[in-house]
Amino acid sequence: MDTLDYADTTRGPSATDKLHFHEAGEGHPLVLLHGSGPGVSGWSNFSKNLPVFARDFRTIVVDMPGFGASPDMEYDRPYPEVAAETIVTLLDDLGIEKAHLLGNSMGGWVALETAALAPDRVDRMALMGPGGLYAPLLGPMMSEGARRLNAFLVDPTREALEAWVDSMVYDPATITPQLLHERWANATAPRAIERMRAVMASLGLPGKAPLWARTDEIPHKTLVTWGRDDRMLPPDGALFALRRMPKADLHILGECGHWAQVERKHDFESLVTEFLTR
Repeated sequence: MDTLDYADTTRGPSATDKLHFHEAGEGHPLVLLHGSGPGVSGWSNFSKNLPVFARDFRTIVVDMPGFGASPDMEYDRPYPEVAAETIVTLLDDLGIEKAHLLGNSMGGWVALETAALAPDRVDRMALMGPGGLYAPLLGPMMSEGARRLNAFLVDPTREALEAWVDSMVYDPATITPQLLHERWANATAPRAIERMRAVMASLGLPGKAPLWARTDEIPHKTLVTWGRDDRMLPPDGALFALRRMPKADLHILGECGHWAQVERKHDFESLVTEFLTR
């Protein structure tokens, strides 16, 4: 099972929040949560990884609220807190008592908020460059990747998109013309930019204490992977929070940016599978 088709794996909408998702494989449930950014969806983030994880797990790739084919929601709090509630509801709708969570960037933040919200519904977590943990010790508060993302949201040109995508990877050769074409098409789809702006604006709303200050409340066994060359969320920003997570292991991937699932695909998949099945 080297490839899986978009249509054949499409499921949903879920009964309650109408989330769109993909599903493949059998075994212990594993829910994959994508990051944020122009043209992002569960499929764009994880379509190449889904066949591998489906060998061992009932793998569910979610379009989180406001992304992909899932509907918008009202954000009266920071997005990750709202999205975490929809993930718990999705587990209810699918009859899943407990699941592993794998989250990338914003999806990592949502995974952690889900674990804090409903700790008995989460088994283990695998996070890559997770948002919410970033409290920089050495670098600037606003990273290069964040600046380029903001620039695109202010002036959504093709050039601004390409600059943002470039900041996601260590090796520019990773960025294929097909990838850029798909991202541009998705990012400029009707209302896509407005949806992304709403998600990002919600991060400034009042909510709980910063996630990095609450990590001691998360007792789950957690594998945190981080690209050494991540320009979106540089890994030095996680050190404080990781010291407070009682059961977290950190693995740094060399020659790797923010998209570990792409640039170090096989290593990342092996690390996650071994961690979740040990």
